[in-house]
Amino acid sequence: MGFDFNGWDIHVGSPHPFNDRAPRIDNGTGRPDPKRYYDKDWMRSEWDRVWTRTWLLAAVESDLREPGDFVKFDILDESFVVVRDKNGSLRAHYNVCPHRGSQLVLSDFGSIDQFTCPFHSWQFALDGNNTKVTDAETFDPDVLCHGTNMTSVRCESAAGLVFVCIDPEAPSLTEYLGPLVEQLQLYDIGSMNVIHHKQSEWGANWKGGVDAFYELYHLHSVHPQTQAVMDDRTQIDLYPNGMSRQFVPFAQPSPRFPDQTTVNAGIKMMLADAGIDPESFSGTAQESRAAIQAAKRERAKKYELDYDKFSDTQLSDSTIYGIFPNVQIGCHPEAVFIHRFLPHPTNAEQFTYDNIIAFRHIDAPGYRAPAWMGLSDDVDTTGMIRPDVSRVPLGVPPELGEVLDQDSELLPIVQKGARSRGFRGPLWSYQEGRLRHFHVELDRYISGEK
Repeated sequence: MGFDFNGWDIHVGSPHPFNDRAPRIDNGTGRPDPKRYYDKDWMRSEWDRVWTRTWLLAAVESDLREPGDFVKFDILDESFVVVRDKNGSLRAHYNVCPHRGSQLVLSDFGSIDQFTCPFHSWQFALDGNNTKVTDAETFDPDVLCHGTNMTSVRCESAAGLVFVCIDPEAPSLTEYLGPLVEQLQLYDIGSMNVIHHKQSEWGANWKGGVDAFYELYHLHSVHPQTQAVMDDRTQIDLYPNGMSRQFVPFAQPSPRFPDQTTVNAGIKMMLADAGIDPESFSGTAQESRAAIQAAKRERAKKYELDYDKFSDTQLSDSTIYGIFPNVQIGCHPEAVFIHRFLPHPTNAEQFTYDNIIAFRHIDAPGYRAPAWMGLSDDVDTTGMIRPDVSRVPLGVPPELGEVLDQDSELLPIVQKGARSRGFRGPLWSYQEGRLRHFHVELDRYISGEK
């Protein structure tokens, strides 16, 4: 749904086919039952009707470059291993030995020649076929006839992202993602390396996480520091299957911000990201965004980067995509910021916030991931070292940067309010159109319509 607020100037950028608005989708004006945020029966229905029937982002393709490279992907009580086999194909299997149920892979990622069960040393090829039953002669052949191979699930990739799906009847990944495939392909995520990966436990339902990240309406209140560098009145586009897009214009103040002229510290940081000396920049805050776009095009010509495919908007701003059911990706030519909202296996009021930054390394002075992503100076951005997954337990500040830490503090407060008898369900504005679109799609699965 592309929309205009009455009397508001919704800002995107210079006209370009990439910025064209999607056809309007009418999701109505209903008020959903707040039980979805805490009820255990609702949680069980989500597993039966959503998680087992949709495509789930399992890995970034750069983690699976060579035969034997694998990634472990856990969702609720299930664990999967995604691997590139010896023929170069991507495979996904339940991370379980058919003998006694032991998990086969315990590390988050790595490279192997075969799967070996740590319990009784049964072995399996990368395609999941059994290659060894320890002491096979001690088994009645009729027992082994029940099946000794790993159980596989569907695995497909698009735009450098790898997904798994349990449902054999679900549409193909490209059909599921729809227009997002062509748009995401522009960023060539498959050539980016993971340079940051952190998981932290947050005290809220996973959908509360989706809700918070799917709108800019709260920025002026929860993250007032962003108003100096971001325009929070932006275009929203809705696509089939619960997918969505929103533009976040950077390097210019929100109309809510009192000073529309001064090049403040945040904008100076963004100028530096583009290779502009912020101290010698003579423009105003209203001119910095265009200057960043021009500087990035000049740098792209110098280092033979294919930036002609990008709109001006894509060079300066964050284009954020919602991939149903539980992913948001903020896209930039240099890096992508991936958010996964992973439900807790047993507690409807807790989720894992999974944060991945993938960066395309080139050897150019000043070329780096956007500074607002909060990477420390000691992060290896060359792609030579794939960082371990850092984990932060519930109750410990995640240290993800000021903005994300503010979200982690707020969401438990929102979660507590969702249980109140005085709360009868959310009332969404046009600024929260992505939330309504997400929940309407969720309800289609829960009701059995899809």
